[in-house]
Amino acid sequence: MVTQNTEEIPRSVWYGWGDPSRARPLSEGALEYLRTTLRLRSVDPSHPPVDFAEVHLGEVSLDGETLEELRELLGDAHVSTDRTERLLHSGGKSTPDLLRIRAGDARQAPDAVLFPGSEQDVRWILELCVRRRLAVVTFGGGTSVVGGVEPLRGQLEGVLALDMRRMDRLLHFDVLSCTATFEAGIRGPAIEAVLEPLGFTLGHFPQSHQEATLGGYLATRSAGQASTGYGRSDDVVKSAHVETPVGPLDVGSLAPGTAAGPKLLDVILGSEGTLGLITSATVVVQPLPQHKRHGAWSFPSFAAGAEALRKMRQEGVRGDMPHVCRLSDTDETAATFKLGGTKTAVLATYLGLRSQQRPALALFLWEGEARETAARKRRSARILRAAGGIPLGPMPALAWERGRFSGPYLRDELLTRGVFVETLETAATWSQLQSTYTAVRGAILDALAASGGSGYVQTHISHVYPDGASLYFTYLGGLERDGLEQNARVKKAASAAIVAAGATITHHNGVGIDHAPYMSSEIGTLGLEMLRRIKESLDPTGIMNPGKLIPAATAEAPATGEASIASPLKEKP
Repeated sequence: MVTQNTEEIPRSVWYGWGDPSRARPLSEGALEYLRTTLRLRSVDPSHPPVDFAEVHLGEVSLDGETLEELRELLGDAHVSTDRTERLLHSGGKSTPDLLRIRAGDARQAPDAVLFPGSEQDVRWILELCVRRRLAVVTFGGGTSVVGGVEPLRGQLEGVLALDMRRMDRLLHFDVLSCTATFEAGIRGPAIEAVLEPLGFTLGHFPQSHQEATLGGYLATRSAGQASTGYGRSDDVVKSAHVETPVGPLDVGSLAPGTAAGPKLLDVILGSEGTLGLITSATVVVQPLPQHKRHGAWSFPSFAAGAEALRKMRQEGVRGDMPHVCRLSDTDETAATFKLGGTKTAVLATYLGLRSQQRPALALFLWEGEARETAARKRRSARILRAAGGIPLGPMPALAWERGRFSGPYLRDELLTRGVFVETLETAATWSQLQSTYTAVRGAILDALAASGGSGYVQTHISHVYPDGASLYFTYLGGLERDGLEQNARVKKAASAAIVAAGATITHHNGVGIDHAPYMSSEIGTLGLEMLRRIKESLDPTGIMNPGKLIPAATAEAPATGEASIASPLKEKP
């Protein structure tokens, strides 16, 4: 079976996220809440992006012979040095990426953007890039928030972005085994559009769902919002085909289990395009749920809510866990209702009447057969009630589901209004969760206040495991004159706190540039050496996504997080 996806690929604006027509402006009440909370003189839209014509791109460094050979390989239509395409592929979607691009700085844009249509196209491109010493950055949806798609060239002669949008087909579907094989460039909504008529779903819905691709999911070990029920991307993948600079590589197995040595698939998952380019993958799919049940509960504190989730996961009936399991701390709960407009203000009143003064709000979504989901929800309710929770009905969870992919749009408006906003995430064991939460939250607040400003931090749990959970921090402050330095200061302080707490430096955003200096704390010196040797084996000329994942041998971060975040390969001027 070969099915071409015909869904139109969304085109993100060059200075922000997605289609601006989908954004909802902040209400006057929300703006006043921000101004008061952050002690800002004004939240007027005084920081718009520069005009498109004012954005500065570096010169194309490819010679005519190289461009001509690329066009012969792919066809003229699939090789672009167009200003717009280069700009759209000049970075990811982190706040530093947006600060640079909004200020008109796209000097590190790739020399050209290529659109391969097959594994053979990718193979030809890599062969050419080895010969001509060109860096290769694989570009799916371009949604990395850790510098994972920065077009760095290191000591190479140029850099190409390989946009995977043309490789978006369903290649094979096995209804008995419940597996589907897709090309890696297919985006989240297209995966669901192809599977729905077949009666199945992948069930992977990260916040970047509307733009991110299957290859991006796997290359970063993405965890969707429904991971508690459907599993992470690295839980559902069976096998992958990878094109490397030294030849094609098939990893994984379709067999239900194997003892045939170490699992090489795990070497590719999370490798962020530094070892090779994932061109297709086989994933486990689930029958479409017949029914959804929503629920919301209030807890007197974040710690009380976390303890309720632990008991529900460890002591409840296996299989009763909601597919979506989300707990906000008291600050995020308050901010959600203050920033959400009239409808959520009504919910806030309802919440205040039914629960504690400053509650921690938990949202749940159960999916499956109607009678079964009702029974699972009832059994979970007994545990939540015994843990001190107060049921609030389905409305808050329904409201969250309707706006689950809208968060990045809010950031664009906040930056325009001079509000600095960024996120980071980690995961810790249940025994370390509260101390990690306290330490990281405190480090962020201290770093935001270091220049005399005021900050706000809100946190939620969105992925629950038998032995622990994730922590996702969103922090805001007044945008300083040097927003990039402000971001680096806060990120460094938070990362040091994460490492000191014994938590993971990243739970689902990946490593990229931002987290590479902390990899020695994550996997140890010998572990890093193993990664370097694997890269030397698969990418001996170092063309694959330079500067990501693996820190330079002389620039590893100590446990205090004092290392530079610079790329291990210096960019050419």
